[in-house]
Amino acid sequence: MQFILPVALITTTLAIAPIRFDREKVLRVKPQDEKQANLIKDLAQTNQFDFWYPDASHHVAPNMTVDFRVSEEESQSIQSALDQNQMHYEILIHNLQEEIEKQFDVKEDIPGRHSYAKYNNWDKIVAWMEKMVHKRPEMVSRIKIGTTVEDNPLYVLKIGKKDARRKAIFMDCGIHAREWISPAFCQWFVYQATKTYGKNKIMTKLLDRMNFYVLPVFNVDGYIWSWTQNRMWRKNRSKNQNSRCIGTDLNRNFNVSWNSSPNTNNPCKETYRGPAPESEKETKAITDFLQSHLKSIKAYITIHSYSQMLLVPYGYTTELPPNHTDLAKIAKIGTDALSTQYETRYIYGPIASTIYPTSGSSLDWAYTLGIKHTFAFELRDKGKFGFLLPESQIKPTCKETMLAVKFIAKYILKHVC
Repeated sequence: MQFILPVALITTTLAIAPIRFDREKVLRVKPQDEKQANLIKDLAQTNQFDFWYPDASHHVAPNMTVDFRVSEEESQSIQSALDQNQMHYEILIHNLQEEIEKQFDVKEDIPGRHSYAKYNNWDKIVAWMEKMVHKRPEMVSRIKIGTTVEDNPLYVLKIGKKDARRKAIFMDCGIHAREWISPAFCQWFVYQATKTYGKNKIMTKLLDRMNFYVLPVFNVDGYIWSWTQNRMWRKNRSKNQNSRCIGTDLNRNFNVSWNSSPNTNNPCKETYRGPAPESEKETKAITDFLQSHLKSIKAYITIHSYSQMLLVPYGYTTELPPNHTDLAKIAKIGTDALSTQYETRYIYGPIASTIYPTSGSSLDWAYTLGIKHTFAFELRDKGKFGFLLPESQIKPTCKETMLAVKFIAKYILKHVC
């Protein structure tokens, strides 16, 4: 007798099971000298390191805090190598899978209602955008600026009045898929802006006089993948010619000093820059949108995690931009404002000297395009949870970040023509 499996069962059987991270560790080391820094680089060559901070082995330098993920199989030999070389290390996360599951530590208030205290997958974010437009049509509109390599829509929400001639700020979240706190902030920002308009004096003044363009998820395909298959995914999901490795780091794909770092040309690395500047559909959609709205956009803000920093140009050179004093002043007052809520301490400064040199970043590209006030936030935390910030920290993180973003917006409104 022939036994025929139901189609649904076959489909389920063929579906790829999500990657698990049982007993994988995240280690923190701080090399004291060049020899120790080189040891980390050498270990990274022979082992499967996933660098959390910095984002690649070539950035590792003496006196830098280095966080990286290692598999259960490799962790023992790596810890032995560190011990043999008298390198002090700390185990930040003992079992990554457990921390992934512990992230979801907030219960849903009302089933079906969009929660700003929880991480939301792409489908929920799309439904939320539709709801925001429907609820506040006089203040919120949705613009499709392009599609991803997997044909998902790229949506920008315009917050403010219909007058396109007013000053505007562009803000994006989720350029790196695994940084979930980032899209959570963009959702919070839109919600708070519309909810407090007419009640909060500052927000009312801002929305009466300027517009905000908010891209809640920049790297949609990667974000979906981080929810369904691999929580630690960073890049987009484009296929690479002559390589089995998938994805480009969208924040290395902008046409600014794109090929200055030979360390970003390997498709299997997390910081792969892509085959050409703006080769990725996501990057091209954003650059086209910013160029077509250049007359009105006076500031660009990009939201990342983690490490509690507010960064300004440049990343590709240690030279300072002409208006560095202005940018540093805004960053200082912005981080001071942020710290008033929960005393969360941020540092600030140019990318290249504050963290490490980067090429092809959205921040530098927007600045060279002519948007002279560009800022990158690295949100909570400083490494205890890293990319796995628990949901219970979403609201506090968003509340304090909102203070800094509102200060930047006020400054742009008052001082930038």
